[in-house]
Amino acid sequence: MQPIRKGGTKMTNPVGRPITDVRVKIIGEDGNAFAILGRVQKALRQVRYDKEFIGKYMEQATSGSYDNLLHATMTYVEVE
Repeated sequence: MQPIRKGGTKMTNPVGRPITDVRVKIIGEDGNAFAILGRVQKALRQVRYDKEFIGKYMEQATSGSYDNLLHATMTYVEVE
């Protein structure tokens, strides 16, 4: 199932690009997993992604190791 942005716009994941155009500063910030999750959730909410889309990010990001968290984050947002 493709993620859907509020308003019905389908998002895809081209090779090497995140599925959204949202940018989140992680480099040089608190690297704590909860801090990263919070920053990404906040950024996605600010541009009005719905709860279902954010929930899918959270499910993927929290389903494994810290490396998995980073991979999921880079899949959903552009990391700065």
